[in-house]
Amino acid sequence: MAIILNINTAFETAFVSLSNNDDVINEAQSNSQKDHASFLEPAIKSICEQSNLRLNDINAVAVMNGPGSYTGLRVGLSSAKALCYALKKPLILLNTLDVMAFALHQQSPVQQENLLFCPLIDARRMEVYTALYDNNLGLVKEYSSEILDASFLETERKTNIIVAGGSGSLKLQSLISDTSIIYINQLLLSKPASVLGYKALIAEDFADVAYSEPFYLKPVYFRK
Repeated sequence: MAIILNINTAFETAFVSLSNNDDVINEAQSNSQKDHASFLEPAIKSICEQSNLRLNDINAVAVMNGPGSYTGLRVGLSSAKALCYALKKPLILLNTLDVMAFALHQQSPVQQENLLFCPLIDARRMEVYTALYDNNLGLVKEYSSEILDASFLETERKTNIIVAGGSGSLKLQSLISDTSIIYINQLLLSKPASVLGYKALIAEDFADVAYSEPFYLKPVYFRK
């Protein structure tokens, strides 16, 4: 039995969950992005109590580490690092696009050979963070920030069906509405995060607690 605490504050909706191996056993959510920081500590305490577990019973902390909301990523990672340091537990960093691609694969209404999976994270205006995955969830196109237009994935759409979803998918849907793209706007991320976190735990793919940074994907410019 491996108990993993999963943290996601990368998006407008945040969650914390406990998983036993790759099965979610308890979860709490917050839909208020500005309250993610205050949400985490009481939510973690609550799901531990409901699961009859102590924090020290967990085997690792997994956090969705970007791309996503700059502030949200910092909140999630700093909380995960603090817990790992205090409890002397390993830290697992999950790429949000990988988790979203897993969810798209699981939620796809069709199963066929020529599917490609395209998670899209809203990055304001017509920009998105995205990547492209094959049927085995191998990367076909690397993580990138893109400005959407009607030619997005034009070559891939000629021979494949694209399954797209995430907070940026509504932008793409406003530009392209033909049958080459299947849209799944609401992704269920808790189970995919648990599965990928457990795989990382088994592989001992741990991050350095002291030096880990959020994966912003593009430079961050803060106002002075």
